[in-house]
Amino acid sequence: MPHIAKRVLSLLVGLAVESFGIALITKSNLGTSPISSIAWVFALRFPQISFGVTTFAMNVAFVVLEILLLRRDFHPIQFLQLAVTFWFSATLDASMMLLAWFSPDAWRLRTIGLLLGCFILALGICMEVAPGLIMVPGEGAVRALQIVTKARFGTLKVCFDVSLIVIATALSFVFFGRLNGLGIGTVVAAVITGQIVNFLNRHMRFVAPTDPAQKAR
Repeated sequence: MPHIAKRVLSLLVGLAVESFGIALITKSNLGTSPISSIAWVFALRFPQISFGVTTFAMNVAFVVLEILLLRRDFHPIQFLQLAVTFWFSATLDASMMLLAWFSPDAWRLRTIGLLLGCFILALGICMEVAPGLIMVPGEGAVRALQIVTKARFGTLKVCFDVSLIVIATALSFVFFGRLNGLGIGTVVAAVITGQIVNFLNRHMRFVAPTDPAQKAR
């Protein structure tokens, strides 16, 4: 298989794995991941609209944010983020349907589902990022902020995720008068997913942006 095909396959499979991890975290009834928090609150408020559709809409908003921040430095090829988001949103809806049976009440099962979901999410992120093809809009928005502010990506990522959680919390109280769709699982996912990503990157090999065989010649 040509190396570029391996990179594309790794990206697509990684996004599908990532979406399953988010679905498992969400179905564990302890909250959802920070990047999906606003989309999930909207999906709960408007149940006729799927989680995948609200996620797609949220990522479109992220692309608009990138355009506003970068202006002329936003390159048209970055619109491919929308195609990537469409695939991610579709696999997210498919994952939610596959896990329709999973709605645990016991804290032990909820915790197991949450931790397993975080591991699967981290694995998907590794597979998605390793090929170096294109960022998903959530990461692209942080990258745009980094270009404009010159701040560290990691610092901005934390601030960005916290901002999403704050907005989702406010929307939850506006829509429901209480906290709904968010919880301890949202905080846990924010704290440990990055650490799991670092662990997997140290101990597993993923598809690299360049072909190792050609590089060795």
